[in-house]
Amino acid sequence: MAHSDLVITPVTSKADRKAFVDLPWRLYANDPNWVPPLKSEVYEIITPGKNPFFGHAEAQYFLARRGKQVVGRVSAHIDHLALSQPAEQGMGPGTGNFGLFEAEDAEVGAALIAAAEGWLRAKGMTRVLGPISLSIWEEPGLLIEGHDHPPTVMMGHNSPAYQSVIEGAGYRPVKQLKTYELDITQQFPPLIQRIVASGEKNARIRIRKVDKSKFEAEAAIILGILNDAWGKNWGFVPITDAEVAHTGKKLKPIVFEDLIMIAELDGEPVAFMMTLPDLNEAIKPLNGSLLPFGWVKLLRWLRKPQCRTMRVPLMGVVQRLQSSRMASQLAFMMIEYIRRNATAHYGATRGEIGWVLDDNQGMNAIADALQSQMNKVYQIYEKDL
Repeated sequence: MAHSDLVITPVTSKADRKAFVDLPWRLYANDPNWVPPLKSEVYEIITPGKNPFFGHAEAQYFLARRGKQVVGRVSAHIDHLALSQPAEQGMGPGTGNFGLFEAEDAEVGAALIAAAEGWLRAKGMTRVLGPISLSIWEEPGLLIEGHDHPPTVMMGHNSPAYQSVIEGAGYRPVKQLKTYELDITQQFPPLIQRIVASGEKNARIRIRKVDKSKFEAEAAIILGILNDAWGKNWGFVPITDAEVAHTGKKLKPIVFEDLIMIAELDGEPVAFMMTLPDLNEAIKPLNGSLLPFGWVKLLRWLRKPQCRTMRVPLMGVVQRLQSSRMASQLAFMMIEYIRRNATAHYGATRGEIGWVLDDNQGMNAIADALQSQMNKVYQIYEKDL
């Protein structure tokens, strides 16, 4: 596919894959807020057999070149589990995705998106939802607000120019994902303190740390709550056992027992909150590589992380309790207990909650009650093919 002197080709060789992975280092060389990912992890994400996402998905990657220089990249992919979800929840039959989008300019971006659409159309897709890189559980959405500070662990960052490129290609906004930041060195407002104190007097409630020595059992409990809590959310796609095992293995080094809480009501696990120290603070100076001595620095950091920011990527309350006072009480209790541990044991001063769906009234209300401030907005777009 040629467009003036621009050529779009599918990724077919080892050299193509290297060019695909390496491109952001050139495009973001002058962006102080871009955090270089570990290249080994990027290769793992895009490789079938290493990423369990491909147990239920397929993808094609494309590169844009002007002469010998790579000037853009994109993925076109289909999650077959997403195809079986109800259409009213955002995914559904005929819905494919594009992601891993990078472009030197608008001409490049338009040509790459057209290539991704062509591949999806040839596969029988009738609608595109994106950018999603690659799973909805990984890096969904385009950053449209909050380019002025670095992303936290497992959050995306992109050029602000991409918004006009995607919208210029005929895409319309369908959902916003928000993140909130808050000062965790200060006690929460008096109302929150009273709610927490009341919960501590309730014999039916138990808030406990996870037991890392029972990692698989604890992960199963959290997954059960998550699938129940998020099952009717927009964009929900079930997480497979293989993905749980893979993610657990990846996250285990940054899983700390006093930063993940499970709430029990009458002895039954009904809610959880997962908090991660901001690994991006440790990997940013490594510039994508653990060699020659980056692995030593990272291991040293992982033994006893000291970081500015803690991120809450996942939190859930079983559906039967949602919209109840009990759900809010359990959430505030877990947040407060983790706040205390984060400041006392890890030197953290800042918390980040997200992402949160724009229509998730419960979580947005909790963020407001904590007097947090919205600091990033990610947008997901759709287009009919």
